[in-house]
Amino acid sequence: MQYRVQPRESLVLSNEQASEEIQKFLRAVDSYPDRVAQEPGLSFHRHLANFFEAQYDRPRHFIKAR
Repeated sequence: MQYRVQPRESLVLSNEQASEEIQKFLRAVDSYPDRVAQEPGLSFHRHLANFFEAQYDRPRHFIKAR
């Protein structure tokens, strides 16, 4: 069996991405009661999806390969 080792930069980016996703989830949990009060038919799933869809509206930043 052959194992592939992720470059250190890739692991850092993976950790940063996971951390960002956790923060988005926590912000969604925190803001949902106020939002659903304004929009009673809004599901938590849709509210949460809005946090993740917003990331595609911003430019992406990449680390240059060495």
